[in-house]
Amino acid sequence: MRVWFGVAAVVAAFGVTIAADTVPATGGNIELTSMAHAHVQIEYGGKVIHIDPTSMGSLTNFKPADIIIVTDVHGDHMDPKAIDKVKKASTQFVAPKALEGKFPGTTTIISNGETKTVDGVSITAVAAYNLTRGPKPGALFHDKGRGNGYILTLGGKRIYFSGDTECVPEIKALTNIDVAFMTMNLPYTMPPAESAECVKALKPKVVYPYHFAQQDLAPANKNQTDFVAAMKGTAGIEVKTMQFYPAPK
Repeated sequence: MRVWFGVAAVVAAFGVTIAADTVPATGGNIELTSMAHAHVQIEYGGKVIHIDPTSMGSLTNFKPADIIIVTDVHGDHMDPKAIDKVKKASTQFVAPKALEGKFPGTTTIISNGETKTVDGVSITAVAAYNLTRGPKPGALFHDKGRGNGYILTLGGKRIYFSGDTECVPEIKALTNIDVAFMTMNLPYTMPPAESAECVKALKPKVVYPYHFAQQDLAPANKNQTDFVAAMKGTAGIEVKTMQFYPAPK
């Protein structure tokens, strides 16, 4: 999704929305912290990983990154200001080829379908692209091969971050996903009901909706509540919600 500013989105108005969660894993817990939009901080085994750091949040409650992973070229994913804030001198970067040469440190370029190990972390790139949605007929917001979703394997757990995508065949083909972070917003990715159908095909043990505010600033909580409603009654998948946008005042 392209960069946008001035978000006044709100958190879900149902159940308990959390800022952080713990995933039990071999060798210790995985700590997941929602930062803002598509930005997630992951801690495991003494390492700190940031997915898509963004300035859309306050960036006051973060730990310096050992690894920074970026999914796409758009400004809500590739944010140099946020990267500069969360990085340290030894930070390693992971990104698609479209971002080669854009980072101030050792960078691993990874393409759709590849798996590489960075600082002991196994990272698989998953295709992330539009099937039908675009700015005009014959054009797509996200072309196949430019951006990545990612699977991180930590302590025997497979954690999937969708990035900007519709429900493409490469997602449906994934197996053994323990935790999924799934996008939903129009016009750039997909609506909540479509995202829910994608999750049902993916069959993760746990899913967190993320990247769910819209460019027109439609209330983010509606996307999230609609997603939860669409997932209701789905056996074997636990739906959890995290705080990715400011709470209502």
